[in-house]
Amino acid sequence: MFENLTPGAALPSLNALRAFEAMARTGSATLAGTELNVTHSAVSRQVKALEAQMGVRLFEGPRHALSLTRAGRDLLPGLTAAFDGIAAAVAGARGEGQDLHVAVNASLSVKWLIPRLADFGRRHPEVRVHLVELAPHAVSRRGADVMLRLLDPERIETLKAQVVVPNALGPVIAPSLAGDDARAAVLSAPRLTARTHLSGWKDWSVLSGHGATAASERPVAHLHFVLDAALAGWGAAVLPWALAAEAVADGRLLAPFGFHADGGAVAAIPGAGEPSRARRAFVRWLIEQGQAMPPAPGAN
Repeated sequence: MFENLTPGAALPSLNALRAFEAMARTGSATLAGTELNVTHSAVSRQVKALEAQMGVRLFEGPRHALSLTRAGRDLLPGLTAAFDGIAAAVAGARGEGQDLHVAVNASLSVKWLIPRLADFGRRHPEVRVHLVELAPHAVSRRGADVMLRLLDPERIETLKAQVVVPNALGPVIAPSLAGDDARAAVLSAPRLTARTHLSGWKDWSVLSGHGATAASERPVAHLHFVLDAALAGWGAAVLPWALAAEAVADGRLLAPFGFHADGGAVAAIPGAGEPSRARRAFVRWLIEQGQAMPPAPGAN
C-alpha cells in the first residue's frame, strides 16, 4: 500500500546515508563506526554502496587521507541537518527533554565530570543524564544534547561553545621525583605523553619558552592515564589545569613552572535543536562548577 509514496527514483538506503554522513562529518570510517556502533569496514561498505547507487564519487584520495569530492560536499550539509532534526524530534518525543545525553572525552569524564555529577543529580533529580564517549578529536556526536571537551579559541567561537574552564597548561611532577630542584627534575624526567594529545609538551614549550629535551618519552593512551602515571611517579607530564587542579591543590603533584593560559577552554558544545530545560540547567551547572575551581597558578 506504500509503493507510491516516494515519487521518482528510489532514495538510497537510510543506513548508507547515515554511514556517509557520519564518516564525512567525523573525518574517518573508524570514528563513524564508533558513533554508529558498527565496524569501520561496515561503514566503508555502506559508503561504497551509496556511491554505486548514486553513480558519483563522494570521497577521493588515498585510503588513509580521504577528502570529500564536490558531490560529497554538496550532500553532507543537507544530510546533517536532516539527521539532526530526526534526533531532536525523537528526543523531544521521549518526555519533555528530561533525558539528557552528554558526550564527553574520556579523560574529562573520568577526572572532572563524573566526580561532580552527584551534585547535579541532587539539584536536578528530574534529569536523567546519559554519558557517552566523545571520540578524541570529534566535536559532534549523533543524538547528544551537549558535548564537553577541550577546544582551542577558534573552535570555541565557530561552534558557539560556552566556556566552562579556561585552559592553562603546565608541567607537573610527583614530589617523590622532584628532589631538591623540582624545575630541573621536570626538565630531565621522562616525559609522559598521551597518544590522543601528542602536542602537550610542544605547546607548553611554545607558551613558556622552555625547550629542554628529556631523556625519554613514555606514551600512554589518554590524558587521564598521563595524570595517573604522573601521580605514580613515572615521569613529568604537561596537563591542562582542569585535570591537574585537584592534585596540585592537595600537594600530590608539584607545578614548579606554574601554568600558562593558552586561550582555549574546556567548553560545552550545543547539540542540535532548541535547548531543552535539562540542557540549559546542565550547562549552567557546568559553568558554575568551572567558576568554583581555583585559578591556575601563574608562571613563576
